[in-house]
Amino acid sequence: EVQLVESGGGSVHTGGSLTLSCAASGLTFDDYAIGWFRQAPGKEREGVGSINYREASTYYTASVKGRVTISADNTKNTVYLQMNSLKPDDTAVYYCAAAPTRLIYVHSWHQDRWYDYWGQGTPVTVSS
Repeated sequence: EVQLVESGGGSVHTGGSLTLSCAASGLTFDDYAIGWFRQAPGKEREGVGSINYREASTYYTASVKGRVTISADNTKNTVYLQMNSLKPDDTAVYYCAAAPTRLIYVHSWHQDRWYDYWGQGTPVTVSS
């Protein structure tokens, strides 16, 4: 059984940092890419970034480039989303999700329909 469990969310002020974790079980990063998505109140879910461990590729949406880093620790089966210089617009519930690596590349990573498994989400609040 595949499980994804996010942790690390919380409340910070503008300019602060947070690192979210996605602990995965029942899958390997060779077979599954891990994506991070977020959903703000009243808005659609959007892709934040994704890591394809097998291809050694990471992808980010434009609004977070330079502020966010996705990394994977294969020994812990955990993917991290390090977020710096946080802004109020980053306030959302953050989800990690898993998709077969063969489906995740530069033009597809942000499309949630490719992701088979989802975590329960962890909230992030950035106050000004």
